[in-house]
Amino acid sequence: MRFSVYQESHIGGRKVNQDRMGYCFTRDALLLLLADGMGGHIMGEMAATIAMQTIGNLFQQQAKPCIGRPERFLEESFIAAHKEIHRYKVVNNLSDTPRTTIVACLIQHDTAFWAHCGDSRLYWMRNGQLLLRTRDHSRLETLIAQGAIDESQRDSHPDRNKLFNCLGAPNYPIVEMSRRVNLQPGDIMLLCSDGLWSVLPEHVIIQELRERTIVRAIPDLLNKAVSIAGKHSDNVTGLAMLWEGGEESPSTVTTQSLPADAMTTTIQATLIDGERSGIQEDDESDTFDEADIEKAIEEIRTAIQKSSKVTTRI
Repeated sequence: MRFSVYQESHIGGRKVNQDRMGYCFTRDALLLLLADGMGGHIMGEMAATIAMQTIGNLFQQQAKPCIGRPERFLEESFIAAHKEIHRYKVVNNLSDTPRTTIVACLIQHDTAFWAHCGDSRLYWMRNGQLLLRTRDHSRLETLIAQGAIDESQRDSHPDRNKLFNCLGAPNYPIVEMSRRVNLQPGDIMLLCSDGLWSVLPEHVIIQELRERTIVRAIPDLLNKAVSIAGKHSDNVTGLAMLWEGGEESPSTVTTQSLPADAMTTTIQATLIDGERSGIQEDDESDTFDEADIEKAIEEIRTAIQKSSKVTTRI
């Protein structure tokens, strides 16, 4: 494999950065991960960290040097992370369970697979064009899928930040899987938290990635998002990967010469910002509506089934 990768995170206007990002790779497999601990709940940063560490550790155990069943790996590792978050709550006698969104992309043999829970997104681009992005597991996206509201209301609807799917909730998460996609040289995968996409219009994100290298585009996008949001900025995080594209640079990774048992990871074994208990005082936008969860999950399942029948635009 040959790829370039760049990741960066800003705390924005918050007291704690609850976003986590990282990647692992062997000679034949690459895993990209991004989690966004949910505000309005206890210790979102811990939920994100547990998710990253659990999924990253499972990759390191099973990538020998690639994953045998990628789709099954993504689904089972998400469930394992969900269980670990609940175990942490019990062991530490917490009053509530920490929660996080998650998006992951696994690449091996020129093929990409991805999965997500919540509203941390993946964008797939080729030749400067957006081929696909993940659909948020939010009340707003469910209403749009049902035709109840128009897409033009995405930026203003009062339910735009209500999530009904995550890791750490009382119910098991719904792990939405992609279909398998074959990558071509120059393809870009962007994983990002809502601190980025909720502030910048989609065409701005696409244009930046079209006109600049990922090493320049990601810092520019994050700085723009923080600048626009100002003192109320959410944590802003982006992780981008360029597949076998262009000339080699300091961010280029070539794995052909690696031993079969070699493993590289940027996923930290300890918390980036340290442990912190208590509910975010200034961030209740992602509050999980318990009263509506059963109905919302059924709506999400139906929307996923419908969307899986639609051919991806290329």
